[in-house]
Amino acid sequence: MAMKATTQRYGALSIGMHWLMLALLVAVYACIELRGIFPKGSDLREAMKAWHFMLGLSVFALVFVRIALRVAGHTPPIVPTPPRWQQRLAGLGHLAIYAFLIVMPLLGWLVLSAADKPVPFFGMRLPALLGPDKALAHQLEEIHETIGTIGYYLIGLHAAAALFHHYVIRDTTLLRMLPRRSR
Repeated sequence: MAMKATTQRYGALSIGMHWLMLALLVAVYACIELRGIFPKGSDLREAMKAWHFMLGLSVFALVFVRIALRVAGHTPPIVPTPPRWQQRLAGLGHLAIYAFLIVMPLLGWLVLSAADKPVPFFGMRLPALLGPDKALAHQLEEIHETIGTIGYYLIGLHAAAALFHHYVIRDTTLLRMLPRRSR
């Protein structure tokens, strides 16, 4: 697999980062959704929350790598070229996803900070970004949850658009981001 983009597909690093981010997002959402099956105060529930925080902060760290790869790398063209309105809509969709990938973990970090709770990150404790303020923590948590719900739709629309382009329009949108199959 080529590390650099070719005329037909993204480079291996960009492809790998794309799918790693998806796997992290699935894990982040799974941890917070599955925590509810464990009793409040239980070790397993607390572990699910801690993993939610740590994986979310991993998304925060890696999104900047993704952005750098996108800015520095070559974007292979879609064949056949989509209409201009689709290109603009795709650009807005990508912008919304990148904003989501930055804002959500940052909001989570702010929630923990304002709630005066530790911010775990794989054996480290990250510094609080705000002083304790329970009312602010509650407001930020509401915003975090609302944007989290919006995230389901953003990710779903992104996947649906890729599948629509692949199976209905039959262009190379999806193929550019798929790992190469071995021969």
